Amino acid sequence: MINMIASPSSFIFLLICLMVGAIGSLLLRKYDDIANKWSGIFGIIGSLWGIIFSISAITIGNNQSFTLGESGFQFLSLSFNIDALSAFFIFVISLIALFCSIYGIGYVKHFYKKYDIGALGFFYHLFLVGMLLVVSASNGIFFLIAWEIMSIASYFLVVYDRNDEQNVKAGFLYLLMTHVGTAFIISAFILLYKFTGSFDFEVIKANVGLIPLFVKDIIFVLAMIGFGTKAGIIPFHIWLPAAHPAAPSHVSGLMSGVMIKTGIYMMIRIFLEILQPVPAWWGLAVLVVGAVSALIGVLYALTEHDIKRLLAYHSIENIGIILLGLGSSLMFSSMNMPSLALLGFVATLFHTLNHATFKSLLFLSAGSVINATHTRNMEEYGGLIKYMPYTAFFFLIGSMAISALPPFNGFFSEWLTFQSLFEGIKLLDFPQKWIFISAAGSLAFTGGLALACFVKAFGSTFLARPRSEEVMHAKESSFSLKLAMGGIAVLALLFGVFSGPMISFIKKIGENLAIFKNAPALLSASTQGVGLENGTAYVSGPAFFIIFIIVAFIAVIFVKYLINKNQKIKIGATWDCGTDLTPRMEITSTGFARSIILIFKGLLKPSIQYEIDYQDSESRYLQKSMNVTLGVEDVNNSYIYKPLQKFINALSVKAKKIQGGNINAYILYIFAALIITLFLAL
Repeated sequence: MINMIASPSSFIFLLICLMVGAIGSLLLRKYDDIANKWSGIFGIIGSLWGIIFSISAITIGNNQSFTLGESGFQFLSLSFNIDALSAFFIFVISLIALFCSIYGIGYVKHFYKKYDIGALGFFYHLFLVGMLLVVSASNGIFFLIAWEIMSIASYFLVVYDRNDEQNVKAGFLYLLMTHVGTAFIISAFILLYKFTGSFDFEVIKANVGLIPLFVKDIIFVLAMIGFGTKAGIIPFHIWLPAAHPAAPSHVSGLMSGVMIKTGIYMMIRIFLEILQPVPAWWGLAVLVVGAVSALIGVLYALTEHDIKRLLAYHSIENIGIILLGLGSSLMFSSMNMPSLALLGFVATLFHTLNHATFKSLLFLSAGSVINATHTRNMEEYGGLIKYMPYTAFFFLIGSMAISALPPFNGFFSEWLTFQSLFEGIKLLDFPQKWIFISAAGSLAFTGGLALACFVKAFGSTFLARPRSEEVMHAKESSFSLKLAMGGIAVLALLFGVFSGPMISFIKKIGENLAIFKNAPALLSASTQGVGLENGTAYVSGPAFFIIFIIVAFIAVIFVKYLINKNQKIKIGATWDCGTDLTPRMEITSTGFARSIILIFKGLLKPSIQYEIDYQDSESRYLQKSMNVTLGVEDVNNSYIYKPLQKFINALSVKAKKIQGGNINAYILYIFAALIITLFLAL
């Protein structure tokens, strides 16, 4: 039975189910409610089947390789290879898509009569199909087609709310950056083809010895930039804080929780499988990129007051954490330490899964808040816990998980990442040791800043008094939204409490890769906990959960019965020093983060703008009002992309001179290009 579920025909059924959802949504576009429900139902059915299929494929452990039809093109083959690694990413995609599809049924209703609901359903399902094809394609050309399907579909989802000019700009930036990244990916694939004579990943893997070492280094750099752009690593991240907030919230959850992980998938596939063996500097480079991305990402998140941009920057941070695990795995594999390499690999995949859960939960919760208040500005929130208690509770769970607080899942994958870094500190030589020390320090610092950031996010959003009229009219979300948020919140807890079985499950995936097969056991995991065989570290999810429950119970008893037992409740006016208590007296999101921003002002370059309205235009002493705007602009944008934009604009102006309108000149250009092409082809 399991063999039938994990068969190629089962995977094709998954794709067909999603395509039926896409086409049906488009055909029913005149009927908003029917199109929405059709899209949601087929999204749920397809996601459930994807979960069942992927778990069955991982359980069996056999690779599923198959080809659909015969392509008439020489280089294109619609070939698939679904091994344990592919199945894991299919599982992550399907799991998050399940809850986002449930959420979308209720969330999309506010777009009725405003936009085309059928088009939203079409591109939503096409987006899912593209991601599934990306993680299952075994041919480079077919992969690029799937990559383009995923990118174009997600672009139309980003610009769906096209009445907002900022969304259109965000979509253009996303489209530009994703195709810049694709250009680097194509260059890497062309080099692979030049030396192996094939675009098939298995053939490339079998002939990797034909690739000179310096060419492998070039391929690594090209792939790191290309796939890193999609993943959102620093400094190729500028599209992410703009595009993710622009998309509908259930799409934001998919993009941040799942889509950016397709870049991680291909890094794992190419670096840990296809191009083995790899030099040590690759791992060190990935570690440095991961440490920088994690630290810079969380710092910029602290500066944000747009709740979805804040979450988007935290995606950059968590991609950095994932790269710390991947970098340590690459480093250990280059030094022929397969057990330690497997430890880093398990940390990479476990945090990939955990981030997908708690980040999608946070985006869905943020979408619930935005839907009720009609703004993304946290400065206009406050006191929402009274009006949206369920959403507040789910956001709190997501905040605790992303802040790596036990017993939630984020703690355990970050703990594994720490262990892989500590092993490198203990065993490696001096130069490599210091890179591992810096990476561990960056991870520790990132964890503290993430906790501060979500204290700010939760406090300014849900606590204190309302700071706008919209908050006082906010209502709790509908059932489908609460069901989706509640389901992912439960997973964030279960993946932490039962981290032992989850790590055993992921460890099996790693052992399916050639470099980890027959690796001596280092990581032991069970329902009781997770530890290293050398006895240097051990952690227990169930124990943390029990301690968490006991501490919470004692705290409630202590406050309710010991502190307040002899006190009587009196209701009266709060002493206000003779001044009315207003929301202006609250600690705002800006005020909370300002001190941390000033500590890192050399890096963040904060700015202050004053706008003063004078009572008398001829006097600068009689002020009527004064507004102070505190801002932080991304230094990568200031020092890299804006100068690059100016250079390209100037170059374009000069290039326009060759368009003289002379037909003879144009023929000369074509002839010169033909001669150069023929010369290069020799």
